Amino acid sequence: MLRRLIATIMLAGFAAPSMAQNFTTADEVRPILDATKGSWVAVREYEGKDLLYFTHLLAWRCGLEQILYSLNGDSEARFDAEPCYEDEPQPNAIKVDDKLPYVAFDLKSIDVVSVRLVYDDGTEATTSYERAQIMTQ
Repeated sequence: MLRRLIATIMLAGFAAPSMAQNFTTADEVRPILDATKGSWVAVREYEGKDLLYFTHLLAWRCGLEQILYSLNGDSEARFDAEPCYEDEPQPNAIKVDDKLPYVAFDLKSIDVVSVRLVYDDGTEATTSYERAQIMTQ
């Protein structure tokens, strides 16, 4: 799967894998996030809680202006990711150790998760997931 994604990116005229750290704009990250839409978020049951993980989106956060989500049709909340380090060799590096890559909720309270991404060019992408689609161990 990863090899196919890299080949697709290269065929689409994007930078070679060795230059992937330069993916910092909407035009650069949108094809990756479109291709991996099923992995944007994950739910894990842990220590009596539902944990909603944003790990995949954090890896591709450069090029995103906002990550918004809602549970079970409720109002949207914003997931605040650490900034993109555009002036550094690895702009997507995870450096902050006091910010968790997930949000905790009551156990079994997540039925449907909707995610809306706002790219740095103002365009948006949305998707929704049933709990079973994004459950992880």
